[in-house]
Amino acid sequence: MTDAAFYCVSSEVYFPAAVGLVNSLRLTGHDEPIFLLDCGLTPEHRALVEPHVTVVDAPDDTPPYLLKTVAPRLHPASLQVLIDVDIVVTRPLGPLFEQLADATVFAVKDRLDRFVAEWGELLDLGELRRAPYVSSGFVGLRGDAGSELLELWDDRLGRVDYERSYFAGDVAGYPFRYIDQDVLNAVIAARVEAERAAVIDPELFPTPPFRALRVADEATLRTVYSDGSEPHAVHQFVRKPWLEPMYHSIYSRLLARLLTGDDVAIRMPPEEVPRRMRRGAAALVERRLTDAADLARWYARDVIPEWLEQRRERRRAGGETP
Repeated sequence: MTDAAFYCVSSEVYFPAAVGLVNSLRLTGHDEPIFLLDCGLTPEHRALVEPHVTVVDAPDDTPPYLLKTVAPRLHPASLQVLIDVDIVVTRPLGPLFEQLADATVFAVKDRLDRFVAEWGELLDLGELRRAPYVSSGFVGLRGDAGSELLELWDDRLGRVDYERSYFAGDVAGYPFRYIDQDVLNAVIAARVEAERAAVIDPELFPTPPFRALRVADEATLRTVYSDGSEPHAVHQFVRKPWLEPMYHSIYSRLLARLLTGDDVAIRMPPEEVPRRMRRGAAALVERRLTDAADLARWYARDVIPEWLEQRRERRRAGGETP
């Protein structure tokens, strides 16, 4: 068993992000094993990443949202770090892992304050303690206790209905609207003591619109807040810049650097990188036009008061207590 390892899931659609994630880990000094679950990569893309990661075959055509637990169960490590491919790591994670050395599980606090009391009964977990709601985008599981939690998470995922979740039918009032994330929070609340469940400040793993954050050094991926503090990563959990034209934000800039840089571990074929994310005058013109078209939407989102944005998210989520 290795000391630490990273685990991610990618389909063909998410392959550019997976390349960006792997390259960001290597550029920030991480030499730990990376296990990538193949949920539909082309043979060419699989061959491109195989020298740099261990590719694991997905068991079937189950939606990727339900498969995060597969690779770590097949290839265990003392510290198992499950990470979404639409994350770019911007500085070494080692100090964070050391800081959380006493935690059985650690994850980033989600934007939602969500708790569904019925989770305990529906998943046969018993009574749940009220705990902060965390994201499943970055989850660390440590030691034997972490492995037991992973097994429980994996087992209980088999009891939820993907077709009723947010990612499919989005049936009103469905207790597992956020599917793997809801199940993760349920098993943490049922099986992990509060002092062994570490909640990471979301400012260390910011999501759009990346308020008060700027790129300080594109070459090293370093990003900095206006107060001088630095996050560990940026997480593009909404619109995907490799799939649709959108404002060239911090994540887009870093992903473009990670797909086209001369010093990266995996270099995407240039023709597969959207032109707006490439180098040169034509790419710059396309970025400027895209930015202009998208700026009004970004501005409107940015000026919405934070409390109002969170209230809107809570109403959309359903099932949480005030």
